[in-house]
Amino acid sequence: ITLIILTLYKYFFLVLFFFFSTSFIIIFVQKKSFLFSALYAACILGGRHVMKQREKFELRKPLVLWSLTLAVFSIFGAIRTGSYMMFILMSKGLKQSVCDQSFYNGPVSKFWAYAFVLSKAPELGDTLFIVLRKQKLIFLHWYHHITVLLYSWYSYKDMVAGGGWFMTMNYLVHAVMYSYYALRAAGFKVSRKFAMFITLTQITQMLMGCVVNYLVYSWMQQGQECPSHMQNIVWSSLMYLSYFVLFVQFFFETYIGKSNSSAKTEVKKNE
Repeated sequence: ITLIILTLYKYFFLVLFFFFSTSFIIIFVQKKSFLFSALYAACILGGRHVMKQREKFELRKPLVLWSLTLAVFSIFGAIRTGSYMMFILMSKGLKQSVCDQSFYNGPVSKFWAYAFVLSKAPELGDTLFIVLRKQKLIFLHWYHHITVLLYSWYSYKDMVAGGGWFMTMNYLVHAVMYSYYALRAAGFKVSRKFAMFITLTQITQMLMGCVVNYLVYSWMQQGQECPSHMQNIVWSSLMYLSYFVLFVQFFFETYIGKSNSSAKTEVKKNE
């Protein structure tokens, strides 16, 4: 209870920040989102072309700092938004936690909702490390970055139902994921099972996203107050469904397929 009260306390600097910066994302960022995404794609193609003729960069220390920064940011975001969502769930129930727009206007949650949306731009820096270190760049990686950025920036202004769940789940998964990246970049040996766990949490997140969209649609059809619109529900559902398919495919190719290949190799060695 004490943690929830402290979390919901209206910090003065958060209120000021939100007041002066909200107009930025509505007026500038949203209008430039497609251009931003196009530039991102162009940088990927250009960067990979340039790196074909160059030796890869190590970038271990910058990668540790980068991943650690995003991990700390995501941990704080998960604590702040998670506390608020828990408070709404306990006091008002599931429907209110999905449909209530107070997540966008709450004393502290509105700052972390805004920070979440803005964070989708710097998170594109993940790809820069992949390109400069000449690592394998899979479709899931850049597709996920672009679509999340576009959807987040366009949905924020409408304060659509389910936003609190979407953001909180993303903060939680990223808190674990970037912590894992930071440990790996720092040279720590992390269990393969932990990597599998992260992918499973991502798959679960996508399923939950589909469930939340279904609940919003169902309550809207029943005439209950759950502010959203069909266009948003359709695009969001397609986005989450595509993520689910891609992450499941990634899970089987990375963990199940490789395990079977390793087992077959061991059998051949022993023959």
